[in-house]
Amino acid sequence: MKAVRIHQFGGSEVLIYEDVPDPQPRKDQVLVRVRACALNHLDVWVRKGLPGVKLPHILGSDIAGEVVEAGEYVTGFRPGQRVLLAPMHFCGRCAKCVAGLQNQCREFTVLGNAVDGGNCELIAVPAANVIPIPDTLDFNQAASVPLVFLTAWHMLVGRAGIRLGQTVLVLGASSGVGIAAIQIARLFHCRVITTAGDETKLEKARALGADFGINHYKQKISEEVRKITRKCEIAEARRYARNLWSDHGAECGN
Repeated sequence: MKAVRIHQFGGSEVLIYEDVPDPQPRKDQVLVRVRACALNHLDVWVRKGLPGVKLPHILGSDIAGEVVEAGEYVTGFRPGQRVLLAPMHFCGRCAKCVAGLQNQCREFTVLGNAVDGGNCELIAVPAANVIPIPDTLDFNQAASVPLVFLTAWHMLVGRAGIRLGQTVLVLGASSGVGIAAIQIARLFHCRVITTAGDETKLEKARALGADFGINHYKQKISEEVRKITRKCEIAEARRYARNLWSDHGAECGN
C-alpha cells in the first residue's frame, strides 16, 4: 500500500510518500481502508520529534474510512461499513484496562504517536476502536471528530463531571477542543460561555450552541463571566418567583 512516512524528524520536507507492506490484521482486529485523515497539531509535534517514536513512522491520529474485513473473533462489522477510529492504543489486558481506565495503561498512546497512524491506505485496529458513523457525516467531517472530542469529553465528563443545567466556560471557541466542548456541554443542556479573539469566531460558537461570547482581546474574562452568571442568577430567581406566585395565586383563587 501507499503511505506517508517520516524517516527522520524535521519540517514538512521529511514526509515521504512511498510503498510499505500491507498490514496483516490479527483475528481480533478490523482492517479499514482510510478515506480521510485529519491533520492534528500532534502530527506536527511528532514530526518534529517526540520521545518514544520509532522511525520510520506513519503519522495521523484522526481517521475515517470503510471496513475492508473483520477478524475471526470480531462481530458487528461488515465490508464497506463507514467508520471512524477512536485514536487510543492500549493493551486491553492489564488491571487498568479491565477497570475501564485505559488512559492509565502502561502501553497507552494514540494512533500516529508511538504507534503508526492513518496517513496510509490501510490500517488494522482492534474492534474496540471502530465506531460506525451515520450517513449525515462525510469522511472529512468524521475524521475531524476523534482526538478533539475524546479530549473534550474526558475533560468535561470524565474529570469535571458536568451535570444537567450547569454553566460551562469554554476557552478558545474556535479550537478543535473548544468546538467539541461547546457541543458536549449543550448535549448536557448546560449554559455555555465561550471566548474567542474576534466576532466571526464568536458567531460560529453561537451557531454551535454557545449562549454567551467573550472577546478575550477586548474584555476581561473573569469580569465578564461574573456579569453573565449574575444576570443568569437574577433571571432564574425572577422566573422562580413568578412560577411560585402563579401557583400560589391559583391556589388562592387570585
